[in-house]
Amino acid sequence: MTSPSSPSGKSVPRQVTVRAPGTVANIVCGYDVLGLALHRPFDEVSVALNDTGEVSLTVDGDRGMLPRDTEANVASAVIKRFLEQTGQTEIGAQVHLRKQMPLNSGMGSSSASAVAALIAINHLTGNQFSRKELLPLATEGERIACGNAHADNVAPALLGGVVLVRSHTPLDVKKLPCPDHLQVAVVHPHIDVPTRESRKILKPRIPLPEAVTQWGNVAGLTAGFCTGDTALIGRSMTDVIFEPVRSMLIPGFYDMKRISQKCGALGFGISGSGPSVFALCESVETAEAITAQLTEFLRKAGIDSDAFVSGINMNGAEVLSEG
Repeated sequence: MTSPSSPSGKSVPRQVTVRAPGTVANIVCGYDVLGLALHRPFDEVSVALNDTGEVSLTVDGDRGMLPRDTEANVASAVIKRFLEQTGQTEIGAQVHLRKQMPLNSGMGSSSASAVAALIAINHLTGNQFSRKELLPLATEGERIACGNAHADNVAPALLGGVVLVRSHTPLDVKKLPCPDHLQVAVVHPHIDVPTRESRKILKPRIPLPEAVTQWGNVAGLTAGFCTGDTALIGRSMTDVIFEPVRSMLIPGFYDMKRISQKCGALGFGISGSGPSVFALCESVETAEAITAQLTEFLRKAGIDSDAFVSGINMNGAEVLSEG
């Protein structure tokens, strides 16, 4: 087939591999409005164009748990929607998803797949859209995966760094500055807390005093990132609305919180909808001490876990190779 051309008229590649990072959504108090990107874990998606006019899919690394239907798997589904919305339905694509992130982990597993796929197809068709312009399609991938088109995972995976979602309708996001020395310790207990289920248990109404406290913490956390005030970041990482409910689904949550605080974490909370937990730290040494102690705590409780230590990924998804 003839390779598409970029807006500059240059030929673009026929195949590409993209890596998209895991994320920590909410950052404790910022439910559905704050998120940050990690360096690891991550997913990789390879896309090769062809003349079939069809999108096909292969998946590995998921132990057979993800759908192979191209309308139901987020990686292939967002590519199909991209081609339909841009009027390029004559283009075919072979999608290969290499799942390296744990499923239902609270680290943006579905968003990583969707973002990697969108960056890939956009790259292969001439980078017609900026990363911010790809956000609506990325959030559609979240709707396919969990029934809710929220952006606090996909926005940092696309843009990198710490991202504020000011509004979902219309979609309005802002990448925030943040101290470059911050480290994130993430521990993923091997228990199942699906996003859909964790949303069902949330309170439908919030008392005004709790809402005011939460607003103050979200504002304080945002200000702390923007000014580099790590003390303000730490004391703003308090959730009086969602954590008390969601923590009931995570065995030993408050014990792990006390361990992390004793080790010197700035703040500790649930990553996304859980079951992963995370601590924001000022050094790699503190982050590694926290992951070591939390995984040992879970081991003694009979729960296997994975642990990751990462700086904040300021770039988001990246193209690894093309050809």
